Amino acid sequence: MATVTPDTGLLETPLYDLHVAHGARMVPFAGYAMPLQYPSGIITEHNQARASAGLFDVSHMGQAVLRGADVASSFEKLVPGDIAGLTVGQMRYTLLLNDAGGIRDDLMATRFEEDGAFALFLVVNAGCKDADFLHIATSLGGEATLEILEDRALLALQGPKAEAVLAELAPDCRELVFLEGKDMEVDGVSTFVTRSGYTGEDGFEISLPADEAQVIAEKLLAHEAVAPIGLGARDSLRLEAGLCLYGHDIDETTTPVEAGLTWTVGKVRREAADFPGAETILTQISRGPPRKRVGLLPEGRAPVREGALIQSEAGENIGAVTSGGFAPGIERPIAMGYVAVGHDEAGTSLNIELRGRSVAAEVSAMPFVKPNYKRS
Repeated sequence: MATVTPDTGLLETPLYDLHVAHGARMVPFAGYAMPLQYPSGIITEHNQARASAGLFDVSHMGQAVLRGADVASSFEKLVPGDIAGLTVGQMRYTLLLNDAGGIRDDLMATRFEEDGAFALFLVVNAGCKDADFLHIATSLGGEATLEILEDRALLALQGPKAEAVLAELAPDCRELVFLEGKDMEVDGVSTFVTRSGYTGEDGFEISLPADEAQVIAEKLLAHEAVAPIGLGARDSLRLEAGLCLYGHDIDETTTPVEAGLTWTVGKVRREAADFPGAETILTQISRGPPRKRVGLLPEGRAPVREGALIQSEAGENIGAVTSGGFAPGIERPIAMGYVAVGHDEAGTSLNIELRGRSVAAEVSAMPFVKPNYKRS
């Protein structure tokens, strides 16, 4: 269970004291006190993850295990992903959907074997976890049981040197490729490690007992290739990678097709058409959606921010920015947003509102920076 800071009422992760000891600037995020940045600054932290390895505390995320007689088929009643097709150790990015095809949350599901039976390890977003877990438990009650892992921490080690660093404490990590996971010991501590992350880089997420988290984190940070990284660089890294932030780029008003996440709707699931919102989503797949999420390259050096209006060259309001910021990897501002179909092709010229003036921008393909996942 997370502890609560009396003077702020914010929850603390098991690594709160470590963040403070490293000089982190702590801010409220999803009800937790989380590190925004460390003394080196966001750009330095961003470049650290791209060039070497960075350690993120993501213990605020929700972790749970779903069990049942046919747990994969049961979970498919809530998501559009091919969960039944997962083999042991395979991980899938998928979406909890509402009946209109809107996205309740995005999450990761990994199939593993436990006492001879299959189960699913789930990781959901911090701000949605209570609602997600209630939705899963009540929707599948009677055929699956959900165990919320309150006593677990979650560390993310990201960057091109992540494997070399982690292998010193857990040699088995070398066996994993992108979107695979397995039980393994990290310096003698029992953990569940997945080759995954939210940066576009190679890396791992390590689920481990909360009371072991600080010791393992300190051992990772003791490596010369590793530095702590906060939420600021986490956001710039995921934005360069073209990855959605729930509550900003996707929410219950957006469908997977509009969000550019049609690939999350498995082929067998399209044929069965038995997931929430299937009629809306399949119609959009066949006929096209009314709007699309696109990458944006604003001119100049000033970033555009969430909520900024997007206009056609003719001055018509056609959408809005959902995420924006400066991209250290390409040394320029970038953004994402939704625009009406017909204005979504790469290279299309647009205008974006920026503090009372209009800034020229161009639609860009995503990701903005080539991903560095280990796929084989």
